[in-house]
Amino acid sequence: MNARTVRRLAAAAAVSTALTALTACSGGDDTAPAANGEVAVAGVKIAEDGALHDALPEEIKKAGTVKVATDVPYPPFEMYVKEGESRLTGLDYDLGQALGAKLGVRFEFTPQKFDGIVPAIQAGRFHAAMSAITDNKERQKVVDFVDYSQSGSGILVAEGNPEKVATLDDLCGREVAVQAATNQLDLLKSHQSACRKAGRGSIDIQTYPKDSDAQLALRSGKAVAQLLTEPAAGWTARTADGGKAFDLVEDPAAPGGYNASPNGIVVSKRLPELRDAIQKALQALIDDGTLTKIYDKYGVASIAVEVATKNAAVD
Repeated sequence: MNARTVRRLAAAAAVSTALTALTACSGGDDTAPAANGEVAVAGVKIAEDGALHDALPEEIKKAGTVKVATDVPYPPFEMYVKEGESRLTGLDYDLGQALGAKLGVRFEFTPQKFDGIVPAIQAGRFHAAMSAITDNKERQKVVDFVDYSQSGSGILVAEGNPEKVATLDDLCGREVAVQAATNQLDLLKSHQSACRKAGRGSIDIQTYPKDSDAQLALRSGKAVAQLLTEPAAGWTARTADGGKAFDLVEDPAAPGGYNASPNGIVVSKRLPELRDAIQKALQALIDDGTLTKIYDKYGVASIAVEVATKNAAVD
């Protein structure tokens, strides 16, 4: 659920390679090596679980690395520590470092265009992905999920909500920006029939390759709203331009966002041992309170799950 400050991904092949090397060992201020081989994440020291490490696939143990794809920026899930630099931070990055510490390997994050993440995992370029990805049955056909949050879609509007958008129905007949290949795009498409039935006209859906591009459309007035995950929308409303650029539309009928569903860590289907080890490591972080502390750091504790599940989506 996650909207985004207007930051362009300075990505070409060489930059992506450099990011892989840099982000494997660096992150936000609260993610750092601690004593005795532990890693500190969100103020919590995390030590390796030997049994979980032993359960990893041989190729992961041998490399000592889980290659993770992520779409940057998408606050609060994935962000750059500082604009113009390559170091990463964010909820997904911190959680990845915590999982890696528990499993005794590194979670090495590399930026990847969102709609190319699943194909890249299928092609074997990555073992996993952490990018606030909605778990659904269609994606489950080609990848597995370890679900770590539950959230829906939110509506981001300009500061002061000049168009008086209050519900999803108020987007009918208006220009709405959204990132391509996302659950939010599917939601807009599925709402078209309700718009037409109400005689309010179809939503003018404007798709963009990156969420930051969609946000730029909203900022420049090309769209009256942007649809994105609720946590991202809330984060952007609170932080962009000191909280003076955007507002989050809060619909009392959808307190957790529209069509709230599980978000998951995507894992290659050829690595079931990795999927199961991540699930057990995640449950350990839930049980000892680490997950809640990571989510609290980004102001989204309400989306945390109490049980780590696999492929939890039912539709």
